Amino acid sequence: MLERGKLILTDTFTFSLSWSLYYFFRVRSGWLTYSSEPEFIMPMFVIIVFWIPIFFLFDLYKPWYTKSRVDELATIVRAVTFGVLLLFFIIFIDDQGMGSPVQNRLLIAAYWGIMIFCVGSGRVTVHTFKRKLLEKGIGIHSAIIVGINKRSRELYEMIEQHPALGYRVTGFISLDKRKQHSPYRNVPTLGALDDLSSVIEQHNIRDILIALDSTEHDKLLSIMALCNGHEVSMKIVPDLYDIVSGQARTNQIYGFPLIEVNPELMSQWEQFSKRALDMIVSFSILALGMPLWLLIALLLKLDSRGPVLYTQERVGKDGKTFKIIKFRSMYKNAEEKSGPVWAHKKDPRVTRLGKILRASRLDEIPQFINVLNGDMSLVGPRPERPHFVEKLSKELPLYARRLKVRPGITGWAQVKHKYDESLEDVKKKVKYDLFYIENMSWRMDLKILLNTIYVVLTGRGH
Repeated sequence: MLERGKLILTDTFTFSLSWSLYYFFRVRSGWLTYSSEPEFIMPMFVIIVFWIPIFFLFDLYKPWYTKSRVDELATIVRAVTFGVLLLFFIIFIDDQGMGSPVQNRLLIAAYWGIMIFCVGSGRVTVHTFKRKLLEKGIGIHSAIIVGINKRSRELYEMIEQHPALGYRVTGFISLDKRKQHSPYRNVPTLGALDDLSSVIEQHNIRDILIALDSTEHDKLLSIMALCNGHEVSMKIVPDLYDIVSGQARTNQIYGFPLIEVNPELMSQWEQFSKRALDMIVSFSILALGMPLWLLIALLLKLDSRGPVLYTQERVGKDGKTFKIIKFRSMYKNAEEKSGPVWAHKKDPRVTRLGKILRASRLDEIPQFINVLNGDMSLVGPRPERPHFVEKLSKELPLYARRLKVRPGITGWAQVKHKYDESLEDVKKKVKYDLFYIENMSWRMDLKILLNTIYVVLTGRGH
């Protein structure tokens, strides 16, 4: 958060500098004449407010310290080009109404060049300064290396040679607690794999660097499961075979390949688009369908005793619990004797109207309130009850990965599989959920929503 704030302050300065240079070029140079001189201060504030969201959308406030400066500058060029084109059309529409000469609009090209030079120079200056601080040991993150082998030692030596990476290796984690390991270059072994979670807390670890032999790949899921719930980044040293065969997309830091595990799942602009779509669709459905929702409420009261709406505790993003809202489809106190169980075909707990609501998925409609509240999204893994999350997290090591994103009303698992009736159903759905999480995009959300409409209209599922 502090790093992001520094970048925003730097960009605010360079946005202001760019505007000042452009204003001097446009107004003070004497090349253009004006009936009245344009304002300076107010447009500068507007331009700052204009650029910061655009830079967020292009992911320019993510941590870049281990990435290529060339990649960052290329992203700045794309962001500035997009913003300048947008400004061009805004100015064009304004000039058409005011009857301003065409050459005024062409000056936007000069602003494009000034922006790229100023913002690019500002970013390079900040990162050069930051690199110097890291080389002096200021701002370095505590890291541990999981695995004790030739590859892990090579990784440690590379980190020692390049302090600008920002890592300070606190120690190693052994994958075999039966073996005793002497310190490597005075860096101790802090424990075995079972101790990983406690080591992360005790040593305030920020980065987990995983260096496994080819015979130890089965340990990876256990490592990921033990890191769940901790604010750490994970990177893996890949096998040469994985790199050559294209099975792993790698980032290189000083020529050493590392696979990033659990990176940011969606870009900033896609997160913004996803949330905007959630809000617009949810509000529209709740508002436009109000007569039908009131009719369903009336029919529910006539069909069986109990409240119209049913709430139940579910686990959402980052393990936060919330109350999910549905139209009641079961008899009142349906789980009083059975306890938490999965629904199944011909479930005697489901009312006559409830069967229709479930088949048409209309029982899910009140969840759009959860979407507006920010507890859910239109698309994502379905939220489970705490009882089942605790149980499934023990049986399925990657199950907790689902909690990295907002749960959804619908998802890839819902359009590809039926309701959960057993643990086997859940295991199958987890595969679909993990596929969605690894391939999250605004386009995929749209695809799932269209598939959901098809499922509802054709009556698939139960």
